Amino acid sequence: MTIAQNVLIIEDDIFLNKTLVDVLSKMNYQTQGVTSLAQAREYLSKHEPTLVILDGRLPDGKGMDILPQLNEICPTILLTAYGTVKNAVEAIKAGAADYLVKPIDLDELEMAVQRVLENATIRQDYQFCKSQMNRTHQRNKVIIGHSTALQKVHNLIQAVAPTDMSVLIQGESGTGKELVARELHQSSERSQRNFVALDCCTLQEKLFESELFGHERGAFTGAQAQKKGLIEGADGGTLFLDEIGEIEAPIQAKLLRVLETGHFRRLGGNKDLTADVRILAATNRDLEEMSRTGEFRLDLYYRLSTFVISVPPLRERRDDIASLVGNFLQNHSFSRRINKSFNDAAIKSLIAYDWPGNIRELKNVVERSIILSGNQKQIHPEHLTFSSSRTNNARSVQLNYDHEPTLEEIEKNYLQTLLEKYSGHRATISKILGISERHTYRLLKKYTSTNGKK
Repeated sequence: MTIAQNVLIIEDDIFLNKTLVDVLSKMNYQTQGVTSLAQAREYLSKHEPTLVILDGRLPDGKGMDILPQLNEICPTILLTAYGTVKNAVEAIKAGAADYLVKPIDLDELEMAVQRVLENATIRQDYQFCKSQMNRTHQRNKVIIGHSTALQKVHNLIQAVAPTDMSVLIQGESGTGKELVARELHQSSERSQRNFVALDCCTLQEKLFESELFGHERGAFTGAQAQKKGLIEGADGGTLFLDEIGEIEAPIQAKLLRVLETGHFRRLGGNKDLTADVRILAATNRDLEEMSRTGEFRLDLYYRLSTFVISVPPLRERRDDIASLVGNFLQNHSFSRRINKSFNDAAIKSLIAYDWPGNIRELKNVVERSIILSGNQKQIHPEHLTFSSSRTNNARSVQLNYDHEPTLEEIEKNYLQTLLEKYSGHRATISKILGISERHTYRLLKKYTSTNGKK
């Protein structure tokens, strides 16, 4: 949803006012004209324009009188019939973004409007990026792997990324939902603008509302100045709401309004502001079930779930584990004295584990193993420390019999267990058994020719 930029023209010459409105409207700006400072103040009490074109002299005062108020909202182009170098310097010092002399050359006006808005966007993006650098840490922004399960995710990303459709990203904790959101942004037409991420778990309702929508001065104790929210920082770009199932009902209602109308209000404000943002949301909870029980708004769920991408857990994409390990080895931020690698036995142990904490847990295990392996170049199974609270390590596999089994029975049942656990992936099973894929194929043919997976 692309929303036209809003331009306010404050000019008492009715003919010129109408001419400017018509010209800028044809340039696809949403334009409003007023003829006095009083009308301008009334308009500004309810709206927040993207740009103001201001006459230097009005029936009820000078345009410079309202310039400080406008500077807090948006850039201003000052118009005057009395063009001197002194007047131009005064206007620029007072905060005007540009200065045009009457009679207005319409081509010059068009270029000035485009230039001022482009410069405002650059400044806004710079300020946002600067603030984000102070509050975020370096992270891996690449989706690693070539498994069949991951390829399905890539296909969905490429299908929906070029649209402005909202996307709901589902998956267990630690599966890389934010990486999917970033890939959606980078593959979209909004890729040159900001990607803004907000964790919905970390803030209380009022703080969350202030962070997302911003607040006006005096909106609450300690609000000593106006603050623009992340939704404004994402203007023209993408807003990613992580763990959206955690937000409170009042915020759900306000978010629904943004999705339906593109409008929002800052905390403590009464102006309807516009948000040209694409919203991506992620959750590890069942929003559909939550909407049935009343924990999550059904209408918001329908809005968000127009397109759903389900990110597979790591246990369903074991073919990617070796690639992920290699990436973590290359990109960790400590202990780079020795170029380390995992031996085959360690890789088999990693593939055999079920990873309840998914990629996040794998990263922690890899980084711990780098430390525990000390000066050794190779990392071995004994350097791997899995969570003590987890009992689903493949080393705990149990085969129960009501009789003394033959070696052939044990081999057959163990193979059947691996087939079920790894969805019949022969390459993965071969690595775990320590045999060739051809040998594995012969075993599969031997034991599963009638009712097993091939």
